[in-house]
Amino acid sequence: MDRRQLLAAEIATRTCIDETMIERLVRSFYAKIRQDALLGPIFDARIRDWEQHLQRMCEFWSSVALMSGRYHGNPMAKHLPLPVDATHFDQWLSLFEDTAREICPPKAAAHFVERARRIAESLELGIAAQHGIIVGRGERFRQPNVTKKRGEIG
Repeated sequence: MDRRQLLAAEIATRTCIDETMIERLVRSFYAKIRQDALLGPIFDARIRDWEQHLQRMCEFWSSVALMSGRYHGNPMAKHLPLPVDATHFDQWLSLFEDTAREICPPKAAAHFVERARRIAESLELGIAAQHGIIVGRGERFRQPNVTKKRGEIG
């Protein structure tokens, strides 16, 4: 076994995360996203084939959670053009955390949530930089053309 396989096996043993759990989490989470007044329209405007997207997100979370190496893509490039800011990332995290806690045992949920928070922070910083804004420690990115009322995108 190589180093990645050993680490993945250790994570799976410690957290009980497996591909079935990842698929349940991804499908449940995106069902909530699609119903969400703030995030649903952003996803629906860009995703034509939901089944393909869900499969890709299973690969992504497998790579993130289990270090499986199944995902080969550039999440930052996909997110840079989106009309989103801190409000959207907060809602995304809220839905993700709720779903992880509903679907997963506590150790697995904590493992997913920790990584989701890092991903959200990284994407928010990348999007801010794309707009020429350097976000300092403790600051959040707010797009001036995005309204703050839930469900409205300016």
